[in-house]
Amino acid sequence: MKKLHAAIAVALLAAGTGLWLHRRADARETPAYRFATVERGNLEATVSATGTLDAVTTVQVGTQVSGQIAAIYTDFNQKVKKGQLLARIDPTLLEQAVEDAQAGLARNQAQLTQAQQEYDREKQLYDAKIVTASEYNTAESNYGVAKANVRSAQIALERARQNLSYTAIHAPIDGVVVERDVDVGQTVAASLQAPQLFLIANDLSQMQILASVDESDIGQIKDGQQVRFTVQAYPNRTFTGAVQQVRLQSKTADNVVNYTVVVTVANPDGALLPGMTATVQFLTGSANGALIVPNAALRIRPTADMLATLRAGRDSNTARGAARSGTDSLTASRQRGAAASGSAAGATSPRALLWYQDANGKPAAARVRTGLTDGQRTVVEGTGVKEGMQVI
Repeated sequence: MKKLHAAIAVALLAAGTGLWLHRRADARETPAYRFATVERGNLEATVSATGTLDAVTTVQVGTQVSGQIAAIYTDFNQKVKKGQLLARIDPTLLEQAVEDAQAGLARNQAQLTQAQQEYDREKQLYDAKIVTASEYNTAESNYGVAKANVRSAQIALERARQNLSYTAIHAPIDGVVVERDVDVGQTVAASLQAPQLFLIANDLSQMQILASVDESDIGQIKDGQQVRFTVQAYPNRTFTGAVQQVRLQSKTADNVVNYTVVVTVANPDGALLPGMTATVQFLTGSANGALIVPNAALRIRPTADMLATLRAGRDSNTARGAARSGTDSLTASRQRGAAASGSAAGATSPRALLWYQDANGKPAAARVRTGLTDGQRTVVEGTGVKEGMQVI
């Protein structure tokens, strides 16, 4: 009885194994395809980059003299006019310098008066041949030195007065105060370079983006090109601009060469603020009312059955023409070589194959010319390719 049960179990196992193998064979014989629809529509090719928003004109307001900030008359975001008083530096030391220069000028003027009198007297005596030429020359020289000292003292006084005027910090342009870097009581030193006190943006209704574009894409960027961009503050809003300049200066970061592209932006409502990060798209090309397919449809790996269909000539005239031009190279190294050639045609060549199923459910191919691509979809045109067509 046990032997009978064992024999039945072995028979059932063998039958199950045969059924499984048969289904596997059917699955191999009838491959499952994924289909996409050929659509008619519009497509745009873009180059993406990131950049920073900034005012078109910004001026750093500094100081040419050192001292302690005595008063500040403006603050962040305030609009100022050209010549408006922004801050004042304690003028005590510079006022004393002016007084000292005035005293120096008075002293030199007194010395000039004395030297002139000595010169006039010596000249009369020299004309009367009472004094020697050496004494006359000495008086003349002292008179000339006294005149030069007076002129030097006048310049020193003008310099001291000019430095005193520098204690009043005025706005150099009309604009908005973007930064204020000092407070009352803070000491600023202008010994090596002028310290920045304020940063004024000229006009925030017109702004610019300094976008960094990779060297592989910079050849597609031209002056006047249309630009779209978004900022994180307004994720559902798209702003527009135009390329104003492609700067020749390159910058290398992480072994990647980038170029700065200046994009002009209108900001009439003031929504865009300096320093915002912009995600920029440069419009490099567009196609309207074109036939469009996913890029994956141009990069399929032809199966042995698909290649056999082309060789046997069971497809349409268009497919046979495509087979003559492209399939011979695919069959040279069988499926591996076919996959490589098919991928290259979809990526770089203006010609490619679109695979579909004919009326009998057999794979067929249509030869097409590829056009504009946005990285995910590509414009195609060819005989037999039409809107609504299902491609593999």
